[in-house]
Amino acid sequence: SDHEIIIGTLGKSKLIDRLVAQGKLDDKDLKGKWESFVITTVENPRPGVEQALVVAGSDMRGTIYGIYEISRQLGVSPWYWWADVPVRQRPSAYASAGYYASGEPAVKYRGIFINDEEPAFGGWAREKFGGINSEMYAHVFELLLRLRANYLWPAMWGKAFNEDDPKNPKLADKYGIVMGTSHHEPMMRAQAEWNAHKDEYGNGEWNYLTNEEGLKQFWRDGFKRNHEYRNLVTLGMRGNGDMAMEGTGSLQKNIELMEQIIADQREIIEDVTGKPASETPQVWALYKEVLKYYKNGMEVPDDVIILFADDNWGDVRYLPDPDKPKHPGGYGMYYHVDYHGAPRSYEWLNMNQLPHMWEQLQLTYDYGVKKVWILNVGDIKPMEYPMTFFLDMAWNPDSFNAHNLKEYTRKFLREKVGADAVKEAADILTTSTKYNSRVTAEMLDANTYNLESGEFRRVRNAYLALEARALRQYRDLPERYKNAYFELILFPVQAMANLYDLYYSVAMNRKLASENDPRANYWADRAEYCFRRDDELTDEYHTIAAGKWNHMMDKTHIGYTSWDAPEGGDQMPRVIHVDTAQAKRGGGYTFEEDNNVVVMEAEHYYKSQAVDSTEWTIIPNMGRTLSGLALMPYTIQPDGAELTYKFTLDTEADSVKLRTIFGTTLPFNGEGHRVAASIDGREEVVWNINEDLTRENKYTLMYPTAAARIIETVQTLPLPDNTNGSHTLAIRPLNPGVVFHKVIIDDGGYEETHLKMSESPYERE
Repeated sequence: SDHEIIIGTLGKSKLIDRLVAQGKLDDKDLKGKWESFVITTVENPRPGVEQALVVAGSDMRGTIYGIYEISRQLGVSPWYWWADVPVRQRPSAYASAGYYASGEPAVKYRGIFINDEEPAFGGWAREKFGGINSEMYAHVFELLLRLRANYLWPAMWGKAFNEDDPKNPKLADKYGIVMGTSHHEPMMRAQAEWNAHKDEYGNGEWNYLTNEEGLKQFWRDGFKRNHEYRNLVTLGMRGNGDMAMEGTGSLQKNIELMEQIIADQREIIEDVTGKPASETPQVWALYKEVLKYYKNGMEVPDDVIILFADDNWGDVRYLPDPDKPKHPGGYGMYYHVDYHGAPRSYEWLNMNQLPHMWEQLQLTYDYGVKKVWILNVGDIKPMEYPMTFFLDMAWNPDSFNAHNLKEYTRKFLREKVGADAVKEAADILTTSTKYNSRVTAEMLDANTYNLESGEFRRVRNAYLALEARALRQYRDLPERYKNAYFELILFPVQAMANLYDLYYSVAMNRKLASENDPRANYWADRAEYCFRRDDELTDEYHTIAAGKWNHMMDKTHIGYTSWDAPEGGDQMPRVIHVDTAQAKRGGGYTFEEDNNVVVMEAEHYYKSQAVDSTEWTIIPNMGRTLSGLALMPYTIQPDGAELTYKFTLDTEADSVKLRTIFGTTLPFNGEGHRVAASIDGREEVVWNINEDLTRENKYTLMYPTAAARIIETVQTLPLPDNTNGSHTLAIRPLNPGVVFHKVIIDDGGYEETHLKMSESPYERE
């Protein structure tokens, strides 16, 4: 062909080096650079070739990033495998003449920690690959490179990266991935390796005071096995099982002990490599209690990277003082979007809000923390969104600001849902993560939101509305985008909306059951339905893409009572069933004023009085809010029938407005329907609610009222003198056929809303 694609690494490719020597490729953006690449067009790169598209890297990973940049622009998402993002189909592709230089990444080592990975990630990998092995890790390594990452802490719950599959470290090195180990697994050895082999090392105690030689030999054996690969070696020591180190009992002596441990580990590095320790990249993680050693003056070798940490919830705990000399080895940050620990684990879905991540990571970068950024991502899925953002920001923090995060979300989703759907999809994703950041799924329960004020209903309804938007968009998407949309947006939204519905139903059940109200049983049934639906949604996730992601949503998330998951998996919250034969029906409600207004649903009276052969009848779901209330049958005159409402009101006024919402009863009796009302036995006010709703007024009154579905009247009622704030409203229908919906005492606080305001707080005897 007279056109070629040439890919190579500066100093490793004779063809690339020849282009540089001939002046056809400038190496200014490659020579001496870390993980950089250039994509450009070159005329006449060699005899017989008219033009070439050249991808040149400063090093192995730089070249790989250049290749994957071409792949991305061709239409292959970094998440094509991990999130089933469709590959764009093209009849042909063209490269425009020009020159593009990536520049160096802002953060040198950028990676993830697969953690808290049981039972989800572990169960998935064992089913699909037969274990956490090299066949599985090949997909992880490729994903990291496509996201321009270079660093990995492997899965570690009962797992040993190097022993479980000896191909693992070799494959990582072939991919160019820098391997490390977590903050409590020093010298390239897994905790699971110690648990499996501790009897072979000294007395088998993970305690430097009592088993120094055994631990040093354990570390030597591990580092000797791995030292020829690309590593960032974790130094120091914490207790076995992610606990504090067993020390001397004195902070100062613990500091001295930690200094000795690191010195001995560096001596092992020098003995094994035959080189100064400074030539092997090393990091010391200041996680949890370890930070206090550093803050209290512990000496750290100049070449060792100091890895700070967040508080496990995305809030940076400590940063270097910008006014003091910087540590020569530089600084790193260990950050979380998944966590297993106190006060409550959050491991199921993405509970992280992008603006919060950006603000804390920008803070981190501004303080000069640029050597290592590593993110605890749990099971990888469903953390695709925050993981991508973290790694993109690690590459170029300066490309982000407070005002372009929304556009970033659209950019993230464009290839995954299509250009036509991206705006709505981004808004749904942004809104759902905002909702999730209010309280994690594992911390949400029936007491989280205020039920009495209507707050719980509002947040639950908002999530259900968001689910409706997501489902509507999902159904309209082209088929090729549906798996990705389901994994990234629809399932997380549906699952959380259902969880809000579950706990709201539990809250309503318990409230009504405490009042011996038979409606408690409806909410008990709904809670049980939501609990079952959670399983159904999980099963649906596990069957998409021909069951590709089975087990990935196995994390427990319902029924937490402590930091750890409840034993036995998700637990149905306790609900109460009321004996309908013994249940209290109506009555006993006392309302409290809320901002100079008392809003009462008609069925929530304090007392009721019927007449012979009649009954006050609740008509469920009638009207705009709760129900209708009428004296039935309508063929009997309601003489002596009465409803009493009890409320407190702090006012010095001598009167208030009574706003009453009725059903749209027309004056079928020829004269209209009258109602009488009084407060605390003061003079009674009588009015007709519908005498003008006739055909003569069809366009001005009758039709508009019918369309509104309610009749609203306003009367002024006198208040007694010297009141103590407790009042009783008596209201009487004077004709049969009157249907009450809502009763409102307005002392100046009424606000016009279509639903005639939310009900005020109340107690029930």
